[in-house]
Amino acid sequence: MNFKFTTAGESHGPALVTIIEGVPAGLPIDKAAIDHELWRRQQGYGRGGRMKIETDTVNILSGVRHGKALGSPIALMIENRDFVHWTEIMSAEEIETQPKNPRIVKRPRPGHADLAGGQKYQTRDLRDILERASARETAARVAAGAVARQLLAAFGVDIKSHVAKLGAVPESPIDADWDAISLIPKDASLMCADNEIEAAMMAHIDDAKEKGDTLGGIFEVVAKNLPVGLGSHTSWEDKLDGRIARAIMSIHAVKAVELGEGVANARRPGSQVHDEIFFSSPPALGGVAAASTDGVVSNASGFFRKTNRAGGLEGGITNGEELRVRGYLKPISTLRKPLHSVDIDTKEDSPAAFERSDVTAVPAAGVIGEAMLAIVLANSFREKFGGDSIDEMRQNFENYKGLLLRY
Repeated sequence: MNFKFTTAGESHGPALVTIIEGVPAGLPIDKAAIDHELWRRQQGYGRGGRMKIETDTVNILSGVRHGKALGSPIALMIENRDFVHWTEIMSAEEIETQPKNPRIVKRPRPGHADLAGGQKYQTRDLRDILERASARETAARVAAGAVARQLLAAFGVDIKSHVAKLGAVPESPIDADWDAISLIPKDASLMCADNEIEAAMMAHIDDAKEKGDTLGGIFEVVAKNLPVGLGSHTSWEDKLDGRIARAIMSIHAVKAVELGEGVANARRPGSQVHDEIFFSSPPALGGVAAASTDGVVSNASGFFRKTNRAGGLEGGITNGEELRVRGYLKPISTLRKPLHSVDIDTKEDSPAAFERSDVTAVPAAGVIGEAMLAIVLANSFREKFGGDSIDEMRQNFENYKGLLLRY
């Protein structure tokens, strides 16, 4: 059984829809927890006007009864409140007369899907492309990720994120341990683990906004308490690092992905890269518990590492350490001070079109990154431990933990 999802909906259409398959029967589904993740996605200093319009909440349409998953597909819907202003423009029905302001887009935005999508799908109105290419779609992903998080939480797995760099601030990305990330207030402006750096980031955003510009940055997502053995070395399709990289790279504006200290490791000698392995018998076998650098026993199996440069993955398989992945976000493509473009009909020089836009969305990208990582890990849990119900899945998980103790 696989945990998988698909989304549907346009940025200014009636709603976004997510359909999730592979959720085991009996798993408690907390609607408030899904709504909380949707709220987190909308926060962050430097966000645009759309966040003032939408107050995202989820409507569970199917697959859940009396607060528990049925084992059948779960359908979630998020209403687009702004649709009331776009009912004719985004109508699914053919309209007889054009609206007074049809909002047709003819001037593609550099860095966006507008022009390439228009050429590919042979449309003369680039709104046909940008409505689906919009990052508004990520609200539906976050909803799916919130369900995945609830599945992972049943096995003690937690996921958090932080902003490691925003634009040029700081000069080098922040290295924050789990405790530092955990101490970031839920209503923090930029989800940064350093208050002074966060203030400098906010000033950087203000400067970019005044200039009509946008900023990218780096977010890091960390998963804790994963068991050894998710993923596989046996096939390129099964290597978990490849799946994670694909999921994070699929987030709008992400142009690079880093696992562990991958970037720095590329310029180091091997003696300073690979995480050496140690062993101390766990309490169940009469020994002293082995602790990694954060004081947590690596799956209580006795094997541990004093460093985690690999980011929790070796050979495409989780090794029991924290899983760390970074996404590198380019600046948002829609600028208030538009870049040079060309009208697709007249072929004349023209400034690019402007749709409502953020100055930066790096904190939100971190929340989306959490969701995408949760979805990949939930799928790996389903592949590894199977089960039609959450009770059966837990039993399989406990049996596997016993095998690890005897290794």
